[in-house]
Amino acid sequence: MPSIKRQFSVESISELTIARLSIYLRCVDQLEALGIETVSSQELAQRFNLNSAQIRKDLAYFGEFGVRGVGYSVRELRHYLTEILGLNREHRVLIVGAGNLGTALCHYSRFASESFLVVAILDSDPRKIGEPTPGGLLVEDASRLGEIVRQREVEIGVITTPPDTAQRVCDQMVAAHLRAVLNFAPVQVKGPKSVLIRSVDLKVHLEELSFYLTHGMPK
Repeated sequence: MPSIKRQFSVESISELTIARLSIYLRCVDQLEALGIETVSSQELAQRFNLNSAQIRKDLAYFGEFGVRGVGYSVRELRHYLTEILGLNREHRVLIVGAGNLGTALCHYSRFASESFLVVAILDSDPRKIGEPTPGGLLVEDASRLGEIVRQREVEIGVITTPPDTAQRVCDQMVAAHLRAVLNFAPVQVKGPKSVLIRSVDLKVHLEELSFYLTHGMPK
């Protein structure tokens, strides 16, 4: 197999490119499930409503994976996308907030894969501690966050708490030396530059759709 470029600057790769790599991986997964062995960038673009030139540009940051006139080996492309995205190893995940969203994420099929393993769900409500979740985990005391992070080698913290406690939970995750936080609370949280924080607010996306429905679609 051709090699992935090892010398590239993370700063030179945009978040949009990384997001598209994740989309490409999902597309390749579907092709592999269909038994398709090779695909060109043009075929990939047509099948999944993508841009063939953008596909080639995004992949070129990391190496040369295709054969001119033939296209990409679906199996090899999946292998490289998995490696580039760091999905060739397990990432342990901890969730704080055992409400509807937190417990749902415990058994979300995309989390329950070989790459992401939810190892704990925590809450500060004494009534919830010890209760089982649909994913099979028991809710544990949020005061044990630091201890659990160390013992279970957690890498990613997920916040599904009410907005008024989200920043405090984020601070606790930072203090526990987590380097990546995914925040689902409808409020912005902040931390040091050494910690990667991403927020997911569904209402923001709905309001964006509402804007375009009200004023017209983008050109």
